[in-house]
Amino acid sequence: MTTLTNTSARAGAPFALAALAPATHAALRIGAGLLYMQHGLQKLFGMFGGFGAPGNTAPLVSQMGLAGVLETFGGLLLVLGLFTRPVALLLAIEMLWAFFQAHFPRGGVPLENGGELALLYLLVFLFLLGNGAGPASLDGRRRPA
Repeated sequence: MTTLTNTSARAGAPFALAALAPATHAALRIGAGLLYMQHGLQKLFGMFGGFGAPGNTAPLVSQMGLAGVLETFGGLLLVLGLFTRPVALLLAIEMLWAFFQAHFPRGGVPLENGGELALLYLLVFLFLLGNGAGPASLDGRRRPA
């Protein structure tokens, strides 16, 4: 069985791209957190077109209000890289719930039911759950040397 590494080595491809792993790990965490926060800011503060209509917000004591809190503050914690693994677990559960509650009833194929973004966030959060915050994170500073 040929692996990507063996194929790359035979083709003479440089392995310098592996050096990008820490930076791309941080970029994924920070970028996903910033993008995710927008969904929460929309629900909680009516930003970015509002919730359902311009300027509208979700009631704080509702399922969408809870989602807004998780998205806003969970996204912020991801950007900071603070408590990344437990936050990623909580947000992954939220996205799994969102997919099965809001999207799956409209059909099983994500492209048809509009659930591809929820599933993509789920996969990103599972990556962060398994791999932690990575570099440029407060979690990295909290660990004793």
